[in-house]
Amino acid sequence: MRRFLFFVNQPYSYSILRPLQDEIRRRGHEAAWFVAGCTTDPLRPDERHLKTVQEVMEYKADATFVPGDWVPYFFPGIKVEVFHGMARNKRGHSSEDESDHYRIRGWFDLYCTHAEKDTAKFRELADKYRHFAVAHTGWPKLDPLLSRSVEGPRERQPDDLPVVFYASTFSRSVTSAPDLVGKIGELARSGRWKFIVTLHPKMDPEVVEGYRQLAGENLRFVESDEDLLPILPEADVMLCDTSSIMFEFMFLDRPVVTFRTKMPGPYLIDVDRVDDVEAALEKALTYPEDLMAATCSLCEELHSYRDGRSSSRVLDAVEDFLVHQQSGLERKPMNLVRKLKVRRRLRKELKKMRRSE
Repeated sequence: MRRFLFFVNQPYSYSILRPLQDEIRRRGHEAAWFVAGCTTDPLRPDERHLKTVQEVMEYKADATFVPGDWVPYFFPGIKVEVFHGMARNKRGHSSEDESDHYRIRGWFDLYCTHAEKDTAKFRELADKYRHFAVAHTGWPKLDPLLSRSVEGPRERQPDDLPVVFYASTFSRSVTSAPDLVGKIGELARSGRWKFIVTLHPKMDPEVVEGYRQLAGENLRFVESDEDLLPILPEADVMLCDTSSIMFEFMFLDRPVVTFRTKMPGPYLIDVDRVDDVEAALEKALTYPEDLMAATCSLCEELHSYRDGRSSSRVLDAVEDFLVHQQSGLERKPMNLVRKLKVRRRLRKELKKMRRSE
């Protein structure tokens, strides 16, 4: 029986890792959670919570799954990167290959990739560095979505208002939240639209509170630690900026409108004026043929699998690595300065959690 650990540093990690937990349990293995730096409220009564580093060391996991870009290097077992989103150039670098998605920090033994393109890039990097392996598995987070038959337009009654799912990332250079709070409030009050709104957990608290105050009959505010995946099918269209959740929504075969996105393309209706948002939403509801064809093509590029079995492939890849690949890799670089920073960061995150309890 294998033991697996989930390392959580942001609230969005829960929905990425739970499909893995389901598959781990189905196979008769054990799973536990270690949370550093964010809320533990989403943990369920039947989920084992390791609260201290000592408990982690005694648990002796065979592998630790990480949706982020760092993990305590001294935790037992191999470290497996499963990513917090799909490979796209969110920050507007000169090319996607230069994005943070492909930065090798020296923490991970196995990268579980989503599509042909990012798999090829990581395998190129693996050949260069020779201290990690790559497996083309797909993304566990999409398993619940791809296992359900909810693709295509949502069934609406004639008197149902169209529902917009609004999500925004936090970085000041790309977020639309401060610009759109007034327009979204106006559209919700107009009686022509309903909104479901969520914001990144790192969003400016004042901005978050501004959206919370909009909650009412036609606007539902969803906290960042809630599982968003079951909510996505409730919407007819997404309004976004450069948040990677828009790519998850596209797997419903439904349209996305963006405001000043850093990732433009034929798969989006992008506007740069607040006053153009409603017209763009109305256009999206007509499901333009070229837009939806481009959306389908992008989904195929971003994620190779539509069978909802990525978690199974991830566990198969981990088992193969533990049994066959681990001994053939070179040692990771010493990275003494980075290791010192990780220890400091872990202490800081745990102290922050204790103060908030």
